[in-house]
Amino acid sequence: QVQLVESGGGLVQPGGSLRLSCATSESIFNFNAIGWFRQASGKQRELVATINVGGQTDYADSVKGRFTISREGANMVFLQMNNLGPEDTAVYYCNARLMSRNSWGQGAQVAVSS
Repeated sequence: QVQLVESGGGLVQPGGSLRLSCATSESIFNFNAIGWFRQASGKQRELVATINVGGQTDYADSVKGRFTISREGANMVFLQMNNLGPEDTAVYYCNARLMSRNSWGQGAQVAVSS
């Protein structure tokens, strides 16, 4: 079972930026895709962004133009989040998908508030 460890969450003011990191215990190229999901209080978990083994990225409409998913080497995936708003407040989870099997990190809290 792959281990995924998120870091970089925190409290930021509206309009600010954060960069989340996901460190993986296995090569990200062993998976179909690595992604970021988020879950706000009282809401379902939702897809934020994914990057597949070929490097193709996909984003939720709500974050397009503000968030960027990227990878570095074989064990790091990042989510750069700019122009954050209160609606982005959530726990952010790193996800590794291989066929129908999903692995999750423990989550990183992001709070956007003045």
